[in-house]
Amino acid sequence: MDPNSYKGLQPGLSINIERSNGSVHGATIKTVSLEKMTVSVEWTENNSLKGKEIDFDDVIAINPELSTAAVVADVKESILVRNNVTTQRQNRRTVSKIPGPREVPRFQSSKMSVIAELPNNLENDMEVETSASVPARSQSALPVVRPRTRNNYSSDRCSIQPNGNEVTEEPPQSLRIVSAAIQARRKSNIVKEMEKMKNKREEKRAQFSEIRNRRAQEFDSNCPNWDFARMVKEYRNTINCQSLSMNDPIEEHRICVCVRKRPLNKQELGKKECDIITVVSKNSILVHEPKMKVDLTKYLENQPFRFDFSFDEKATNDMVYWFTARPLVHTVFEGGKATCFAYGQTGSGKTHTMGGDFSGKVQKASKGIYAFASQDVFLLQNQPRYRAQGLDIYVTFFEIYNGKLFDLLNKKAKLRVLEDGKQQVQVVGLQEMRVNCAEDVIRMIEVGSACRTSGHTFANSSSSRSHACFQIILRKKGKLHGKFSLVDLAGNERGADTSSADRQTRMEAAEINKSLLALKECIRALGQNKQHTPFRESKLTQVLRDSFIGTNSRTCMIAMISPGMSSCEYTLNTLRYADRVKELPSNGTAGEAQNCMETESEEFEISREESDHILEQLSEDELSPHLSSFRDALTRISEFEEKAIEELKEIREKMNDCNYLLDIAEQPEYDLEAFVYQTQCFINEGSKSFLSLKETLDELTLAMQMEEQASKHLNQRQLQ
Repeated sequence: MDPNSYKGLQPGLSINIERSNGSVHGATIKTVSLEKMTVSVEWTENNSLKGKEIDFDDVIAINPELSTAAVVADVKESILVRNNVTTQRQNRRTVSKIPGPREVPRFQSSKMSVIAELPNNLENDMEVETSASVPARSQSALPVVRPRTRNNYSSDRCSIQPNGNEVTEEPPQSLRIVSAAIQARRKSNIVKEMEKMKNKREEKRAQFSEIRNRRAQEFDSNCPNWDFARMVKEYRNTINCQSLSMNDPIEEHRICVCVRKRPLNKQELGKKECDIITVVSKNSILVHEPKMKVDLTKYLENQPFRFDFSFDEKATNDMVYWFTARPLVHTVFEGGKATCFAYGQTGSGKTHTMGGDFSGKVQKASKGIYAFASQDVFLLQNQPRYRAQGLDIYVTFFEIYNGKLFDLLNKKAKLRVLEDGKQQVQVVGLQEMRVNCAEDVIRMIEVGSACRTSGHTFANSSSSRSHACFQIILRKKGKLHGKFSLVDLAGNERGADTSSADRQTRMEAAEINKSLLALKECIRALGQNKQHTPFRESKLTQVLRDSFIGTNSRTCMIAMISPGMSSCEYTLNTLRYADRVKELPSNGTAGEAQNCMETESEEFEISREESDHILEQLSEDELSPHLSSFRDALTRISEFEEKAIEELKEIREKMNDCNYLLDIAEQPEYDLEAFVYQTQCFINEGSKSFLSLKETLDELTLAMQMEEQASKHLNQRQLQ
C-alpha cells in the first residue's frame, strides 16, 4: 500500500489501540517508520509507562479517520457533481424578504476535523465552488459560507435575520459526502474486525474440539475418570521414574520406614479405577490427588512423599523382604531385638506381604515375610559363627483383638498381660513352640492364620480385625538371646466408615485406631530419643515394649497403600502416618514436583507439631460433645467389662466354699452351730459379691447406652 496514504500518522498524535483481549485504550505515537510501515506508541498504565510497535494497517483499522487516501478520494468525487449540488442547495434555502447584514454562521462541533488537515490542492479544488457561487449569493443577500474555513460543520446551520426570520443553511454537499464516506469506511473496518474475531473463535473451538476428541480416543470412554487418567499419564510422561532394584545398596537404619504400592485388584479393574500413585525413585513417591475448582475445572494436586525405600506394583514379597526384614535377622543373632510392622488400610495387602501369596482363599505361607525370615534364621543358625553358641529357636503366634490377647497356637486361649517385679511385661499363658526347620515354622503360620479373627469391612469382605504378632525367639541355655517380632497390623478405618455399623464393629475400629496412634507415638519417641515413651497407651505397645527398648533394637515399618482413585483419602492418611513416624526431607525430584502443585500461599506457615495440635483441637471442637461422649463410653465399656469378668471369677472361687459346707453337712457328726455360722458368712460375702457385680453390670449397661447414643449423633452429623 502507498505510504502516502498514512501521512496522518505523525509523532505526538493521539490514537486508539487494541489489546489482545479486544479492549481499546488510548496511546501516543512516538516514532513512525515508513520502511517497516510501523509506528511506536506509548501509554501510561498503573503509574508505569508502557509501549509497543504496531503496523500501519492495525492503526488504521482502529482509527479509520487517519487514512487520508479515502478522504481525498471521496472529496474529489464530490467535486465532479458540484454544479448539481449547488443548484439543489440554492433551491432548498429559505430567503428573507428584507435583506439584512451578513452574519457569520455559528457552527456546532462535529467529527469532521479531518477536513482541516486536507492538502492544499484539495483546498484549492473546493475553492472553485465558493468563487463561482459568490455573485449569486451577493444578489440574494444570503450569507456566504466558505468551505475553506477550519470550523467544523454541523448537519444544520441557522442564522437569524434582523426581522427575526431564520435562514437555514445546510453544509456543503462535498462535506456531507466525505462524512458519509468516512462513516461507511469506519463501519466496514469494524465489521471486518468483528468477522476476524469471530473466525478466530471458531478456529479455536474447532481446535479444542479436535484435541478433546483425540484425547477421548486414547482412553476408554466407559472409564468414569478418563480425564484424570489422561492428566496422570501426561504428567508421568514428563518425569523419569527409576524403580528400586535388587542391585541397590541396603542402608541400615535404626528405624526404617518404607512404602509398598500394590497393583490394582480385580474389583478395581472391573470398575476401571484410575491409578493415582507414581513411584518416582527408590525412595520417592507421588500421589496425584484429583481436585476440582469452583468453576468445576478438574486438575491434579501432586503430593510428594519420601521414605527409606519405595516399592512399586511390580515388586515381589521376596524383594520387599530383602530390603526391610532381612537386615533385622542379623540384629537378632547379635543378641538384639527387632520388630517389623505392616501398616495400611483394609485391603491394601498387609496380610499378603507378611503371610504370603493367596491362591483364591488359600494362602501360601511359604511366600511371605514370616517364612522368609524363618528360613534365614535357620541358615544363620547353621553358620560356623553362630553354631557354637547352641541357640534354640522358638516361635509364638498370638493376636490382639479389642484390647485382649489370644494364643493362635493354643486354640485361641485368652492370655493376660502383667508386669513383674522388674517392671517387665509378661504374657501369662503364651506357649512357645520349639521348631527345628523352616517347614515347622510354615505349619505353625498356617495353623495360626486360620484361627485369626476377621470380619467384613467397606474395602474387604474378609478383613483382618486384629493385630497378629508372629515372634521368632532365640534362647541360649534357656535364657533369652534375641527376639524378632513380625506384626501384621489390623487395617485402619475412618470413624465415618464405622459410625453406622453395629457396636462390635465400632469398638473394633476404635481400639484399632487407638493402638495405631499409640504405636506411632512410641516409634517417634524412640527415634527422637525422648525421655518418656507411651507404651501403656495400648496392649499392642505394652506387649512389644521389650522389642523397642535397648541400644541394640531396630524397627521397620512397611506402609501398604492402594493405588485406586477411590482409595485416595485412605492412601494419603497412610502415607502421612508413616511420614510422621520418621520425617525425612524431600529430595530434588519430590521438590520439583511440589513446585508444580497449585497450592495456596505459605506466608503463614506453622510447624508440623503445632499443626497437628490445632487439627486435633479443631476436630474435637467440631464434633464435641458427641465425640468426647463416644470415646468416654468406649473407655468405660472396656473398664467395666474387665471388672465384671474379674468379679465373676471371684464368685466362682467362692462357690468352692459352698461345696465345703455341703461336705460338712454330709458327715455323721458335725458342729451345727459352726455350720450355721459359716453358712451365714458365706451368704454375706456372696451377697456383697453379687451386689457389686450387679452394680458393675448396671454401669456397663449405661456405658453401652451412652456409646449407642453418641454414635447415632456422630452418624447424623457426618451425614449432614
